[in-house]
Amino acid sequence: MDKYLLDILVDPITKGPLIYDKKNQELLSRASRLAYPIRDGIPVMLPEEARELSSEEIEQLN
Repeated sequence: MDKYLLDILVDPITKGPLIYDKKNQELLSRASRLAYPIRDGIPVMLPEEARELSSEEIEQLN
C-alpha cells in the first residue's frame, strides 16, 4: 500500500484516520468499527463493502 495514499485516505463515515492491516489487506477504522477491503491494491471505501470489526479486533487496535 502506497504511503502517500494511506496519508490522504480517511474513513468515509467519520472522516477519521485509518489503520493499514497488511496481513488481511484491509483499512481499519476505530471510530466506525469497520474494516474496508483492499482488492487488487485498490482500497474499496464503500461502507456497504466493509465488514464490522469485532470487540476483540477493536481492543487490539488500542
